[in-house]
Amino acid sequence: MATIHGRHQSEQRLADAALPVTNAAPLQRETRTVDHVWAVARIAVGWIFLWAFLDKTFGWGFATPAKRAWLEGGSPTTGFLKGTADKTFGGFFNGLAGQAWVDWLFMIGLAGIGAALILGVGMRIAAGAGGLLLLMMWAAELPLETNPFLDEHIVYAIVLVGLALVGAGDTLGLGKLWGATGLVKRHPILK
Repeated sequence: MATIHGRHQSEQRLADAALPVTNAAPLQRETRTVDHVWAVARIAVGWIFLWAFLDKTFGWGFATPAKRAWLEGGSPTTGFLKGTADKTFGGFFNGLAGQAWVDWLFMIGLAGIGAALILGVGMRIAAGAGGLLLLMMWAAELPLETNPFLDEHIVYAIVLVGLALVGAGDTLGLGKLWGATGLVKRHPILK
């Protein structure tokens, strides 16, 4: 009896799977909700990057005091990188601290990644550049003090990959418009 009943259930599932979906509204509603969650995550992570740029540039006193602002001649990389001297790769990162080209790359990266994420354009480039920046910051802090290998830098890098993979720039962003441009059609990596 169980075999006949089991076979009947299997046949019914196959028959149900072959039927056209007549009411896709719950699935569409769920998809829109997921898209919006990813979009809000994209904007939030973008704000983290953009805020770091703004605070380091103007020294608004959150992480960077006014006297150490980039516009006041301060180096946006010195504090963090000088603090890595006793870490695994401290010699390498300590040697980069305060160099003008490092400061410029870092600040351009923060501004560009933040703006791209908030606007929802260039998600692939933003995810790659942001992930690389985060991985370098993670490596500069090795060994970690509170976890053997995982911290927020790795988590944010994973989230950036997810944002790019799901096309999070299309919802609450300019991703669809950006993707329709001739430039992006010729060079899809810019999507």
